[in-house]
Amino acid sequence: MSLKEKNKKGIELYKRAKEIIPGGTQLLSKRPEMFLPDLWPSYYEKAKGCYVWDLDGNKYLDFSYMGIGACILGYADDDVDKAVKQAIDNGSMNTLNCKEEVELAELLLQIHPWAGMVRYARTGGESMAVAVRVARAYSSKDKIAFCGYHGWQDWYLSANLANDKNLDGHLLAGLEPNGVPRGLAGTMLPFHFNKIEELESIVASNSDVGVIVMEPMKFQLDTTGFVKKVREIADKIKAVLIFDEITVGFRFNIGGAHLQMNVMPDMAVFAKGISNGFPMGAIIGKKDIIQAAQTSFISSTYWTERIGPTAALATINKMIKEKVPEYLEKTGLEIKQGLLEMAQKHGIKLHVEGMPAMLHLGFDYANGQAIRTLFTQEMLKRNVLASAGVYVSLAFKKEHVNEYLKAVDEAFSILSQAIAGNKVEQLLEGPVAHAGFQRLN
Repeated sequence: MSLKEKNKKGIELYKRAKEIIPGGTQLLSKRPEMFLPDLWPSYYEKAKGCYVWDLDGNKYLDFSYMGIGACILGYADDDVDKAVKQAIDNGSMNTLNCKEEVELAELLLQIHPWAGMVRYARTGGESMAVAVRVARAYSSKDKIAFCGYHGWQDWYLSANLANDKNLDGHLLAGLEPNGVPRGLAGTMLPFHFNKIEELESIVASNSDVGVIVMEPMKFQLDTTGFVKKVREIADKIKAVLIFDEITVGFRFNIGGAHLQMNVMPDMAVFAKGISNGFPMGAIIGKKDIIQAAQTSFISSTYWTERIGPTAALATINKMIKEKVPEYLEKTGLEIKQGLLEMAQKHGIKLHVEGMPAMLHLGFDYANGQAIRTLFTQEMLKRNVLASAGVYVSLAFKKEHVNEYLKAVDEAFSILSQAIAGNKVEQLLEGPVAHAGFQRLN
């Protein structure tokens, strides 16, 4: 059976979606074109542990992004879901506030003793927007030096604006600045991870940088004391240093990755990594800085609902109890070793970068994207969701790792022959997957 026949319902529904939903989905990273155009199952009926069932009843092992990094404990975790169901039964929203938001604030501050106050949102992008608003309010300066990806809002996307709209660049390739006020041009100043000289040049040329935003860790490692040097520059120019921990937080250690690096920011932002698939965002920071929120208007009804804080409390407490970061590292190392062994066995030029809990694969060929697409195609035929990344989950048990690597072995055998015979594109049953936008880390 071809993949088009196997995934018929999902493929057809996505065609309908593109007619009535701009872009087909709400998240760029979930578009089927990013995985396997015209063949990806696109929609799910059920998810549990590390398995996903699509609309056609196919059961897939998910060794790709596990809810785009949101489900560190696995899909529909029993303990988190039990707490959430109780919160629903007791009322998720009313005129009064939920006690869980105070309990969560106390837990986050206990884990991060450098911080003194907490604000909440419900998504990563809006949490970053809150953090930036507060930081600008505190610093009274407009310009931001930034590294990495931080969301869809105007403040961030304005980095792609030029003085002349005909010259709008693609610093973040693939992210269009249409609709972003031109008055924001020049307020966002980019620098790359591990290139401290770029940040030094920015602050030397701009005396009005009041905020520095970055992910303290991602796929690249800090090999030169880079993050510490950023902290020193922020201190020197009296800028607010914000660490975006939305993806990396609680994945490598309990709390922000900055705790492991022993470099404390002025503010840190958490979201999907803290609540196992339920919407939640938290902005923590030094008390005098977070208090600046009171000098601006930052308020939303659904930031007061009960499910998000309840899910975060259950998730973080389970991470502590089960020592989840240690498990993710151990399992990730096994997966990385297995991938590299399979690549060597089949003579494939593969690199695996990133921390063990969050791996990124790259095929070192001129047509690497086509090879990656073929890999996804062949893994899908073997009932495994696979792509350029493996976000490790507590739900990954030994038998799942073995199942994944067995499929990799078979897929790499096909890739090896295709590369040797220059037939990669011929073996694709659909178009090459779209590349993601360019990152700065």
